[in-house]
Amino acid sequence: MSFVLIAEQILNGLQFGIMLFLMSAGLTLIFGVMGLINLAHGSLYMIGAFVAAAVASATGSFILALVAALSAAALAGAIVEITIIRKLYNRNHLDQVLATFALILIFSEGTRWVFGSFPLYLDAPSYLQGAVTLPGGIQYPLYRITLIFFGLIIGLGLGLLITKTRLGVQIRAGENDREMVSALGVNISKLYTFIFALGAALAGLAGALVGAIQSVEVGMGEPVLILAFVVIVIGGIGSVKGALIGSILVGLTDTLGGIFLPKFFSFFMDLATATNVGSSIASMSIYILMSIVLVWRPTGLFGQKV
Repeated sequence: MSFVLIAEQILNGLQFGIMLFLMSAGLTLIFGVMGLINLAHGSLYMIGAFVAAAVASATGSFILALVAALSAAALAGAIVEITIIRKLYNRNHLDQVLATFALILIFSEGTRWVFGSFPLYLDAPSYLQGAVTLPGGIQYPLYRITLIFFGLIIGLGLGLLITKTRLGVQIRAGENDREMVSALGVNISKLYTFIFALGAALAGLAGALVGAIQSVEVGMGEPVLILAFVVIVIGGIGSVKGALIGSILVGLTDTLGGIFLPKFFSFFMDLATATNVGSSIASMSIYILMSIVLVWRPTGLFGQKV
């Protein structure tokens, strides 16, 4: 196996991890601050992808498509929080799971009704097409490189928002003691709406960016949502830094496992069997990683100890 192939797969894993971070960062804020299990977060990812594909097709502008996707997902998130989620904060987790699962069905059928049942396709803009030559003679798609840097910039901005601003102080305080924050004059309802809309916007943006790599179709958010929950368990609930590190670990584990495990088992068995065994174990590798982290640190890598 050549150095170029290994480097390309590492970059693929990093790009996959960064997109998972955009999905899981909002989810970990919602889960950590509000204590809400939101199964409909993947639907907001899907909404962003569909809106981006539709706007790009109508206008030919990729930037406008991203703005529309972010805005539509944020607006959908704010409406859902105000009308439905707000009534669930003091309910048990089973009620939250049932209500947000119902939202998945509503969003899926609504998306199918508005955009149709057939997949949509979103092309990367012409100025981000092609490949760039990296050190070592590695040819890698410019769009994927851009996704990595763009995601890291968003992660840095989100970290600064949480740690360096007054709003971030309110968010962190609301995570620890929402009653005291409300008593000090902070409008906790508006704060929760902002957090939910922010998480929805990040999910919608992730869906729009990934839409230029894969087809946009109904139900595309649910597999990513499962991985996002794995990420926040590994990184620690409520930690943006944990979401970033966990996303990168999951992305690299999933991508590299699918490449190296079949190669490893090919030394002990025939190629067809090695491919089947290696692929099966690779699909479990992120859950094995999660189990190892939980045995070592039950609260996750950066989760707050109780």
